[in-house]
Amino acid sequence: MITSKITVTDILNNISSDRKIPFNTLHNIIVEHLPNGFETAICYGMISYIVPHSLYPAGYHCKPQEPLQFAAIASQKNAITLYHLGLYGNTELMDWWRREYPKYSKQKLDMGKGCVRFKNFDDLPFQLVGELMSKITVPQWIAYYEANLKK
Repeated sequence: MITSKITVTDILNNISSDRKIPFNTLHNIIVEHLPNGFETAICYGMISYIVPHSLYPAGYHCKPQEPLQFAAIASQKNAITLYHLGLYGNTELMDWWRREYPKYSKQKLDMGKGCVRFKNFDDLPFQLVGELMSKITVPQWIAYYEANLKK
């Protein structure tokens, strides 16, 4: 759900001091590497990177009034978390991420199907996240999303 009460700036300014620099850097890297068409918004209380309705009027199939999400970041209890829906279900992209991750971080990879938890804030693989964000364009993401919808 898009939350209009909180802004991206509010979140970036209110991150705890031990996370402020890495979290803001992560956001800036993501924005810098996002292909044209993706936009930044607040969804589900997180900074999200979405396909706006102007490019994909259908929106998210479960809640069409919401834009199609692509990725998000959140500062959670024990980690800074990157949610990347392109990793979820895309074996080729997931294999690439798992193969490349150890080249960029000494942290053990801690992830679920589409989320990556960074617990050591001094060792975030910013360059790798930037590469990940640039791997899928808006048209590719829409095509992948539609191809995987259960109709």
